[in-house]
Amino acid sequence: MTDQFKRKHKEGNPVVAICYDFDKTLSPDDMQAQGFIQKVGYNVAEFWEESNRLARENGMDSNLAWMYLMITKAVGKTPMTKESLREYGSKVRLFPGVRHWFRRIREFGIKNNVIVEHYIISSGLREMIEGTPVGDEFTRIYASSFYFDENNIARWPAQAINYTGKTQFLFRIEKGVLDVNDPGVNDSFPPERIRVPFRNMIYIGDSDTDIPCMKLVNTNGGHSIGVFDATTQDKAKVWKMMREKRIRYFAPADYNNGSDLDALVKDIIKRTAMNERLEERHIRDLAEQQRNDP
Repeated sequence: MTDQFKRKHKEGNPVVAICYDFDKTLSPDDMQAQGFIQKVGYNVAEFWEESNRLARENGMDSNLAWMYLMITKAVGKTPMTKESLREYGSKVRLFPGVRHWFRRIREFGIKNNVIVEHYIISSGLREMIEGTPVGDEFTRIYASSFYFDENNIARWPAQAINYTGKTQFLFRIEKGVLDVNDPGVNDSFPPERIRVPFRNMIYIGDSDTDIPCMKLVNTNGGHSIGVFDATTQDKAKVWKMMREKRIRYFAPADYNNGSDLDALVKDIIKRTAMNERLEERHIRDLAEQQRNDP
């Protein structure tokens, strides 16, 4: 059964997986609030108020609630196709430097003998993220998505990712078992087969919905970074996450070359290169000692 899934395996150089939330991490606002909500006749606050009420009154997952509203409120107002959602995505604003960040950081990794891979782990919509100018920069986009019928119309949620559900994707990245339907993520992997140890993961997010992923990465030796909007300078959320030991670092959501975030991520990549050389040395020396024990 698992033979049908293509998996990634450990390579000669260490892999650093940088995992991002999307809304308010790579973009200043919720993606639905940058055109779609207005098109279906709501102001942003009203849409989220109705969505939250729907979830609360029906014991409903909050992501399923807004996805339901998107489908029902779009009728007669805007098409709900992959193409239209990607078109909305193309208009989503990005934080400074995001457009050139991913390639530049990959190239920095190559110079330091590290493979850098970028992943989205978001409760937002995959179809919209795919439509952004950076939609093709990611090894995988793990996000909520719709089932589309034979006429390419959104009919039902295909994937709804809430804040606790995000953590499964870190384990997929760890093992190289990237397909969402590959049950091999539950298999036991010996340490030498782990493709991306948690110590080589960076998680970048902005709020409470990222906390389970941040905590999982942190407690396993990785690096969690909280970002905040540099224009508002509102650091309340990142300060709270620091106090509660959810993140190790925080920085403005400025992805330009030479920014605080840029320097931090590059330092982590350089540290990873050194750590992995030492780890390989330790494994080699341990193996030699075990071979020569009486």
